[in-house]
Amino acid sequence: MRDQLEARLARFEELERAMVDPDVLAQPQRLASVAREHGTLAKLARRYRGFVGLESQIEELEQMRRGDDQEFKALAEAELPELTARREREWDELLDICSDDEDADRARLIMELRAGTGGDEAALFVRDLYEMYRRHATEVGWAVEVLDASPTELGGFKELVLGVSGDNVYRKLQYESGGHRVQRVPDTETKGRIHTSAATVAVLPEPEDVEVSLSPDEYRKDLFCASGPGGQHVNKTASAVRLTHLATNIVVQCQDEKSQHKNLAKALRVLKTRLYEHQRQIEHDKRSAERKTLVGSGDRSQRIRTYNFPQNRLTDHRINESFTLDQVMAGRLGLVIEAIEQFNRQQRKSAMERSSKPAAGTVTG
Repeated sequence: MRDQLEARLARFEELERAMVDPDVLAQPQRLASVAREHGTLAKLARRYRGFVGLESQIEELEQMRRGDDQEFKALAEAELPELTARREREWDELLDICSDDEDADRARLIMELRAGTGGDEAALFVRDLYEMYRRHATEVGWAVEVLDASPTELGGFKELVLGVSGDNVYRKLQYESGGHRVQRVPDTETKGRIHTSAATVAVLPEPEDVEVSLSPDEYRKDLFCASGPGGQHVNKTASAVRLTHLATNIVVQCQDEKSQHKNLAKALRVLKTRLYEHQRQIEHDKRSAERKTLVGSGDRSQRIRTYNFPQNRLTDHRINESFTLDQVMAGRLGLVIEAIEQFNRQQRKSAMERSSKPAAGTVTG
């Protein structure tokens, strides 16, 4: 752990020097990239730098206590307990920061909601999930925009792609990725039987433009007419855009806007986010043992939550805790998010402490 912290501090200080380097200042894109990485490391690096300074103070007091000067000895013995306790608190907070995902502080994300098993009822559930997230976003001051939508005749969505932005947005929504199951009596059910349907949610951190380079020769662009439920044309012009990344075969499309240029801009945002996630997943797989969170991997195939409408109960299976469903659907998703964050924080902190907890009176790597 100490080796990792030392390496991050060294990189942060290297970036600090780069930000005043005339060669870097003369290259706007490079400067933006350096500033972004510097900002990502700042919280942890500055905290660790302060922790190192605190350790130095404690070491000086330890030497004074071992010395022959009785006045200095008394002074050291008076100050050491408080500084030692402070060091333990600082170390705990460092562990907490280290347990964060490296993208935790991102202020933009792409959220993809897709209907699973259940036909029309699953598509209606996607609509309900969208409304839940939209209400919560309004409550906490986030902005939500629809990047692409595939509506159904009954008012649901086969697929819905959203852009969400605001303070702490990825930190708070990252654990929404996975399978969401709903149990309720559909409006179309005449005999009152409870049906089980499903939807999947993927939450992807949206990178800055400088983090993902994408040139037009790396993807194929196809234009087509946007369509709505039943195949009826929303417009008669080829305004919808489909992009296929040639190297990875990742495909995205946007048709929500009437303007081809606006749809292209949105499609590029989604494609860059998917490419960033693709590379991110490769890196995570390389060190899956240390990266996999204990509340779930974010795999859409993992069922994370059940929405039981007849019993007005929402259950998150990762933390085995239930909540009042109508409150959550009304936008009070923070109740669930806080419980998951607390559970995840304690689990990861405990795991890191087992391998990194310093011995009494000292902190070692």
